[in-house]
Amino acid sequence: MIHLGADDLAALLTPAAATEALATALREGLDPERCPARSNVPVPAGELLIMPAASATYAGVKIAGVAPANPGRGLPRITGSFLLLDGPTLLPLALLDAAALTTVRTAAVSALAIDALAEPDAARLVLFGAGPQAYAHLESALNTRELTHVTVVSRTGEAAERLVTYARELGLEARPGDPSDVSVADLVICCTTAHEPLFDGSRIPAHATVVAVGSHQPAVRETDSELVRRSSVWVEARTVALREAGDLLIPLSEGVIGEGHIAGTLADLVRGKTKPPGDRPRFFKSVGMAWEDLAVAAAVHRASTPVRAVPVGAEVRGLEPPDGGR
Repeated sequence: MIHLGADDLAALLTPAAATEALATALREGLDPERCPARSNVPVPAGELLIMPAASATYAGVKIAGVAPANPGRGLPRITGSFLLLDGPTLLPLALLDAAALTTVRTAAVSALAIDALAEPDAARLVLFGAGPQAYAHLESALNTRELTHVTVVSRTGEAAERLVTYARELGLEARPGDPSDVSVADLVICCTTAHEPLFDGSRIPAHATVVAVGSHQPAVRETDSELVRRSSVWVEARTVALREAGDLLIPLSEGVIGEGHIAGTLADLVRGKTKPPGDRPRFFKSVGMAWEDLAVAAAVHRASTPVRAVPVGAEVRGLEPPDGGR
């Protein structure tokens, strides 16, 4: 079994390749609506998330820790590992850093949504957050649209300045900003730990696209009910969105929208089954799903082992005793 850390993921898989791994899974018929639910286990330091997924070729499970106090200790908020297994035999193949994998796959999911929903000439990005997800999402957005401007909105001025400097190094005009800057945005990305709406949804231009990835909790949201009411809404899967996405569940509980307000899913967009309307904002809400981790982990594993003379299962079966080892 190989161990793959953050540096390995960055070296083996480009953001574009991660996005294509997700798109390929959806084009080949994967149904996110049928994927196993996430298990949330409260622990003294925060919570453990247990996320299994399987295909004919691979299986895997992510055990991620969410430790809210860690950043104050100089440690990552998300910890844990993803165990990748051979699909036919369920033998371990690789252990991946869960925080790095989550960052890569979340940005790749957003890239798929941005590519399908954002205006072709979208150039002005307002980015809420300045942590690892913000950096990854900036790069994913640049891979899908020819951005020229980025405004960073963060509770921490020092972190915002670091991200602004990084954006300038990428050739963008960049500056720190505030929530009112959404009024001139073509694209808004929210990747924060906020529990309350970050901006006034009535200020979002009709042509703009909003992507929110920061929460998977029913009582927590980054966007307000007005944005959801005004927008065509897109999700990874209806089942998981209506179970976990506070950005949608809170407006539902208020009676602002009904369940039929969801226009479609990521699979619909990738497979070209439906197109977003152009007369109102487009809103994509992501909560993160285990099939995404599996698709990206499998792509990383294939890139790390380009030549295998014998299928993994064949090697093991050739060594197994007749009685199965019992």
